[in-house]
Amino acid sequence: MSASESNPEKKVSRSAQLFEEAKRYIPGGVNSPVRAFRGVGGNPLFFQGGEGAWLIDEDNNRYIDYVGAWGPLILGHKHPAVIKALQEQLTHGLGYGASTEAEITIARTICDLVPSIERVRLVTSGTEATMSAIRVARGFTRRDKIVKFEGCYHGHVDGLLVKAGSGALTLGEPDSLGVPKAYTDLTYVLPYNDVDALEKLFATRGHEIACIIVEPVAGNMNCVPPIPGYLQALRDVCTQYGSVLIFDEVMSGFRVALGGAQAVYGVTPDLTTLGKVIGGGLPVGAFGGRREIMEMIAPMGPVYQAGTLAGSPLAVAAGMAMLTEIQKPDFYKQLSQRASALMAGLQDRADAAKIPFSTNQVGGMFGCFFTHEQQVTTFDQVMACDVPRFRKYFHSMLNNGVYLAPSAFEAGFVSAAHGDKEIQLTLDAAEKAFATL
Repeated sequence: MSASESNPEKKVSRSAQLFEEAKRYIPGGVNSPVRAFRGVGGNPLFFQGGEGAWLIDEDNNRYIDYVGAWGPLILGHKHPAVIKALQEQLTHGLGYGASTEAEITIARTICDLVPSIERVRLVTSGTEATMSAIRVARGFTRRDKIVKFEGCYHGHVDGLLVKAGSGALTLGEPDSLGVPKAYTDLTYVLPYNDVDALEKLFATRGHEIACIIVEPVAGNMNCVPPIPGYLQALRDVCTQYGSVLIFDEVMSGFRVALGGAQAVYGVTPDLTTLGKVIGGGLPVGAFGGRREIMEMIAPMGPVYQAGTLAGSPLAVAAGMAMLTEIQKPDFYKQLSQRASALMAGLQDRADAAKIPFSTNQVGGMFGCFFTHEQQVTTFDQVMACDVPRFRKYFHSMLNNGVYLAPSAFEAGFVSAAHGDKEIQLTLDAAEKAFATL
C-alpha cells in the first residue's frame, strides 16, 4: 500500500501516535533535529523497515527512499552481502575492546581507494572524525585558527557550530547555546565557492591558520558542487601558508566516486574525514591522510585521540561488505546514470509545469532547488530559494509514495537499488506534485 492509498478516514496514524509518545521521553520526540519535520511541517514518520530502494512506515505505507539513512545506504536497504557479513560476525561476538584483523583489512582498503589517505584511524561518527582531524591539524601546525564555509556542516563540534559569516574576516558567532564564544573566536567563516574571499583572508591571516575544513561537495545546504578551480585554490593557499587542508567527505566519500570527491576533482587534501558509508550504514567514521600528520596521534605522537568502540567488529564487517560491492565494474557509472536520469526527468516536468526549478548532481548525490537560477553555486543562492514551495512539493511527493529529506537544505541520494521502476514512479509523483505548485 502506498502513502496515497492510506485509509481515507482521518484516523490518527501510528506514526503520529508514536511521535506523541516519544515526546514524553525524548526532547522534541526525536534523537536528531531534522527528523522532527520542522523544516516542512507536519508530524514525522516512524519507520519499521526497509527493502532495497523502499522504506516502510509503521502504517505499512511504502516509500521510495532518497535519504538512504543520510547517505550511507549506497547499496539500498538490507543488501544481502551486508546482512550476511553481519550475521557471520554475530556468531563471533559484538565487540572486544581490542584490535582485530578486520580493522587492518578495512584500513588497508580505505588507504588503497582514497587518494589522500596514507594512514587512517577509525572512530564512531562523522562528528568525531572532523573533531579529531581538526585537533591533529592544530597539533601538527602548532596553530589555533581554523577556516570553515557558509552552509557547510561538519558535525556538532563546538568550534564548528558557527553562523554564516558576512565577510572574509568575519569571526563566527556561536550558532547554538552552550557553545562558548571563545571557541568560535578561533573560527573564520568564508563564503563557499568564493576564491577572492579565500585569498584575502589568507593574505592577512594565513600564517595563523591551522587548517581549512570543507565539504568538497557541500551536502548540508542541499547539494552544491565546487565551481571549477575552487578546490585547487584551497589546496594552493594551504600549501603556500603551511595550513592543513581537510576534506570532509562524510557525505561525499564513496558516494560520488570510489575515491570520493577528491578523485572526481583531482585535488588531494592533507586529511580526509569519512562517515557511516564505510560501515554500510552502521555507526562508524574515520579520518586519515598524510603519514607525517597522522603519526602525530597517540600512541606515536602527542595529539590524544581515543575511542572505546572504534573499529566495532560489526561496523567493520558491514563496511567491508559494502566496500567490496562498490568496487565491481561500472558500479559508479550506473549509479550516476540513474541519478542523471532522475534529475533530467524532474527538470523536464518542472519546465512543463512552468515551475522555477534547477538541479545539481555529482555521482549518486543530488540537490533540487526551487529557484530561477540555472545553477546554484553559493550559500546566498540556496537561501534565496522558495522554501514554502519546497514544503508543498515535499508533502505531495510523500503522499504519492516518495520519501525525500524533510528539509530544503539537505542533499538527496540515489542507491544501486533504485531501478527504472523506482525512477519512473518518482517522476510520475513529481509530475503530480509540480501540477499543484
